[in-house]
This record gives sequence, structure tokens and C-alpha cells, in this order.
Amino acid sequence: MSLSRFLISPHAVLPFRNMNAKAITPILNVSDIAAAFTWFEKWGWRKCWDWGKPPTFGAVGSGECEIFLCLGGQGSRGRGTNTSTFGPGGDETADKGAWMSVWVDDVDEVHRQCVAAGLDITFPPTDMPWNVREMHVRHPDGHVFRVGKGLEGSHEE
Repeated sequence: MSLSRFLISPHAVLPFRNMNAKAITPILNVSDIAAAFTWFEKWGWRKCWDWGKPPTFGAVGSGECEIFLCLGGQGSRGRGTNTSTFGPGGDETADKGAWMSVWVDDVDEVHRQCVAAGLDITFPPTDMPWNVREMHVRHPDGHVFRVGKGLEGSHEE
């Protein structure tokens, strides 16, 4: 009797029960964890905690959201030579860090705060065709944050 009839094909798709995720926390690879905490504090986030002596891992938070920071690991990083991430002359592929969307109440107020803090804005507040007003701000390690708010009004059909 052959056991081959009991083996599952490597191409089989097994059914799984639907997952009910409670939260998701991105982990950013950073080159200097203390500088990363300082950068996020300029952006209005708070340092939640750090781990290690000296610290090699930690978290920043805003509202109910957290981002983990890992010194030299868990993902990639790398700032491109591009000065814009969208629009004419923009390059969406030059930065080697993570891209994340951050949803806020007032994109223009976040933009004013970023300008005042001297942060690297790579795309100014713009009403996009997908019904979102967004801007981009880039972390020194090449992570890009798409700061947005859904626009009120009709959707294109």
C-alpha cells in the first residue's frame, strides 16, 4: 500500500479560519535609536519604552498607535537621493525603508508642524484623485510616512 495517496500536494491551498487581528505594529530598522526617538518626538510622537543597555529596541506612540524601532535589524532602511516621493520628478522607489500611511484630522496642520520642526517633507499637502489629502515626510533612515485624511464629498464613479 502506497502512502502517496495520504500526502498533501505542495500546491494545495488549505482552508484556514478567518483571522481576527487586534492590532498591527510596524517595526522600523533604524541606524541610531536615540536619534530616531528624537526625530519622532519632533513629529509629535512620544517615546513609549526602550529595551537593552544600551537600548537596541523600543517604541514610539501617538494616540493608540505604536511603531517599534530596532537598531540595525528587522527590515531594511536607506534614504534615497530623491528630494520628492510623488509628483513631477518624484521617485517612489529610491528610499529603501518602509512606507506607512498615518491618518490624521488635519494634514495641513501636520505639515506646518513638520516645517517648523525642520523635517524632510518629500511631498506637500495635495488633494489626490483617490479622495485623500496627503503629504509625505521622510525619516532620516528612508522610511516614508504618507500623512493623510479622507476628503469629504462624492467619490468618482
